[in-house]
Amino acid sequence: MISPKKLLRMGRKWQKLDAIGRTRLSLPKTKVKFLATCSVVDKGHFVVYTTDEHFFMIPLSYLCSNIFQMLFEMSGEEFGLSSDGPIIMPFDAAVMGYILSHVQ
Repeated sequence: MISPKKLLRMGRKWQKLDAIGRTRLSLPKTKVKFLATCSVVDKGHFVVYTTDEHFFMIPLSYLCSNIFQMLFEMSGEEFGLSSDGPIIMPFDAAVMGYILSHVQ
């Protein structure tokens, strides 16, 4: 299993590679389309979105892992903390799938 620090370094490296030619990864100001994508979440799960507008249903038990705590910190630094909008992770769906495969 990969350590959380190494996984975060990899994610930041991929994010930098993805951002070449752009000043910053950002989303449109309106996030209504995110909420329309998934209106019902399975019991015991929460939803996070990625910058390419994919969503992932994640078990609540993952909230205790160090990796997700660091990912939430990264998300807060990139997009700020909002109580009325979705949780957006600062990378694309491929990175999120990679992270979930290692947490499982």
